[in-house]
Amino acid sequence: MGDVTLLVAFGLGIASFASPCVVPLVPVYFASIAGLSVLSNEPPSRRHILINTALFILGFSLIFILMGTVLTVALGSIPISIKQRIAGALLVLFGTYLFASTKIPQLNFERRLGMEKVGASGYIRSFLIGAVFAIGWTPCIGPFIGSIMAMASYGGNVAAALLPLTAYCLGLGLPFFVMGAIMGTPAASGALRWMNRRAYLATAIGSIILVAVGLLMFFGQI
Repeated sequence: MGDVTLLVAFGLGIASFASPCVVPLVPVYFASIAGLSVLSNEPPSRRHILINTALFILGFSLIFILMGTVLTVALGSIPISIKQRIAGALLVLFGTYLFASTKIPQLNFERRLGMEKVGASGYIRSFLIGAVFAIGWTPCIGPFIGSIMAMASYGGNVAAALLPLTAYCLGLGLPFFVMGAIMGTPAASGALRWMNRRAYLATAIGSIILVAVGLLMFFGQI
């Protein structure tokens, strides 16, 4: 698995965070893991927010890595040449779906986490919310996840599969951690407004990258 593919996986993680079905819900996720006071003028301590954010990231990272590892083991007997073409075709398919979703909003239907489900914060709760976030990924980040799973299974063994999976989780987790470091400040509100206005652009760029990487993978260039 080349460095370019790992960089793509990391970038797709960032694009997942910036997608139209994650960015608008960032305040809700932080209220869920750190308490409603995180959105008030008197937020909890930065240490409290960052610890809960780290556990949230750990929760979805473990699930994504476990899913990718299981898939890699299950497909281990398939010849690499066949997996190469299947993975490439899937990336092109997912990329096409993502690009279509920027033009057809109905493709982004999703189950949203609402403020009515926000409860008291806790370390175990934050970890579990992260795990649920991974299990219940919504349609507009599903293609990103599916593409990373395809890349992981293409690696041929568990050790190789862990690289793109970890890179993706780092890419998805880093923006959450950065937002945790500034949540409750004017900078956080400004950053969220900026990302909300460009969410569909981030998805479109991610979709083009997926199609390009998929074609290269299909034809054995990476």
